[in-house]
Amino acid sequence: MSVAFTKEESAETASETLLPDRPISSHPNLVTEAGLKALEAQLQQAREGYSAASTIEDVNERRRQAAGPMRDLRYFAERVRTAQLMPDPTSDETVAFGSTVTFSRDDGRVQTYRIVGEDEADPKLGSISYVSPVARVLIGKTIGDVVSVGDHELEIVAISERTPFGACGVIPRAGERGIQ
Repeated sequence: MSVAFTKEESAETASETLLPDRPISSHPNLVTEAGLKALEAQLQQAREGYSAASTIEDVNERRRQAAGPMRDLRYFAERVRTAQLMPDPTSDETVAFGSTVTFSRDDGRVQTYRIVGEDEADPKLGSISYVSPVARVLIGKTIGDVVSVGDHELEIVAISERTPFGACGVIPRAGERGIQ
């Protein structure tokens, strides 16, 4: 193998291993207890991935395999370091961080979401970030309040301190199938 080919391969490997950092939100890193545990688990998973990649003998392949876990390691270490554990909500009368909120939309659908930190939010699974437009207008409101989000009105119909298993998401209108 010529030296030129080796240098070219190393240059390609170097460009493959310089992954950009994952963006970090400028908002405070508020987390629920479950969210903090998930961040810690993801940090551990990144450590294990990096450790596994470090055992690869071929230096170019080792760099390729370590790039993703190293980027994730930096991200999750920072997110764990900056995490602000929020207490569970103490009332089911006012929407707060950690509350589960059920609201009816002006189109007839009823939706239930838990308000959580940015890293643990997953609307398809029934959780939204506290910085999302919907959560921002809901926080501080009570049952019966009507709020506007864009061109839509939402009426709060229930607030819970705890999330019942499988309770979040969208309840389809009569005649619809599946979760929207």
